[in-house]
Amino acid sequence: MSDNIFDKVSGDMDIFKKIVNKIPGFGGYIERQKRRDADKLLRESTALRIEKEWSRISDLQREFISAGEIEYVDDLEAAAIKLRAFADRMRRASRGYSGLFDAVKINEDELEQLYQYDANLLDQVDAVASAIDNVEASVGTDGLPAALRHLKKVSQSCIDAYDLRAEVVFGVVE
Repeated sequence: MSDNIFDKVSGDMDIFKKIVNKIPGFGGYIERQKRRDADKLLRESTALRIEKEWSRISDLQREFISAGEIEYVDDLEAAAIKLRAFADRMRRASRGYSGLFDAVKINEDELEQLYQYDANLLDQVDAVASAIDNVEASVGTDGLPAALRHLKKVSQSCIDAYDLRAEVVFGVVE
């Protein structure tokens, strides 16, 4: 999926960009800009997918309230808060700009690393979806508390993985 996003951004070059791309040094700028745009689209897609999972948790909370199983609502809320924070951070994340006066300079290789890191965050979304599926399947069983603990753990791992993104931006992670 992530390569498709970059291909879409790359394929949308109009004739002006193709001409300007022939100017020495400008091609690298255009390439970096395309990677930034692809990274932004990827992060937006990830945020939207997380919000979909977040709404599933809200639905589960309403079901638990309706069934009088209030004791599980707080566990779901803890996971929901983490997922909302993850989605918000993905949307507001730095695009990897490295303008003339920016404190952090990001070259094309580092931008590629950041793009790949953000693409790997999609795996976190799949893990969240699986954990929510597990909670839904565990409703009414003795396995529900364990499924809720797992959902909270997976939700925290989204936050932890995102926090490592800053290390990618600052060049700490290889």
